[in-house]
Amino acid sequence: MSEPTLQEANSKKIAAGVLGILLGGLGIHKFVLGYSTEGLIMLLSTLFTCGVAAVVVGVIGLIEGIIYLTKSDEEFLQTYMLNKKGWF
Repeated sequence: MSEPTLQEANSKKIAAGVLGILLGGLGIHKFVLGYSTEGLIMLLSTLFTCGVAAVVVGVIGLIEGIIYLTKSDEEFLQTYMLNKKGWF
């Protein structure tokens, strides 16, 4: 498998950032980045608490979405696609 390019990093950064801001409570932005475990944790915590945890998980998703969008493409590629940093 080849290493991701800056163009791939940019498209994933935008998709994950927007989804984190809009649907952060469901953890969909984690699935876009390939973080299945983290995405399932966010999704299931929202579902199993009947939405009570959605407030906390939504804030986490909002913060992560903003962080993703404010990083340069190079930083995003290095941090989230090559080093696989799962949280913040």
